Amino acid sequence: MRVALDTNVLIYAEGLNDEVRRDRALEVIELLTASGVAIPVQVLGEVHRLLVRKGGRTPAQAALAALRWANAFEALPSTEAAMRDALAITEAHGLQIWDALVLAVAHAGACALVLSEDMQDRFVWRDVTVLNPFSADGAARLAKLVK
Repeated sequence: MRVALDTNVLIYAEGLNDEVRRDRALEVIELLTASGVAIPVQVLGEVHRLLVRKGGRTPAQAALAALRWANAFEALPSTEAAMRDALAITEAHGLQIWDALVLAVAHAGACALVLSEDMQDRFVWRDVTVLNPFSADGAARLAKLVK
């Protein structure tokens, strides 16, 4: 099963916010296999922006972190078709455009799950389900799905 990671998973893994979320993000990433994980390229840009803005890292340090994630997992490109889908998602379901684009790119990349704390847990669009790995219920569901 292919899984797409949203920005918050990577940001928490980088140590922003608290140790509990950092540890959980690292557990989630460790649980997943490298061959089944993808990161929408937009997420890499958001990771860079947040590491500089909130994490106090230099642009060069943030770039190294984003590239480390890009090298660890498959980076999924944003396309015009994905943007068209994202616009339709925002209209039909009220998601923020950037969350909708993550969902559309995950779908285009054949991901069954998007791991995100920002989107509505259990939201389904086409064949992609959003799962919050930081909630107790989401953590249990993820563990069952990747066994």
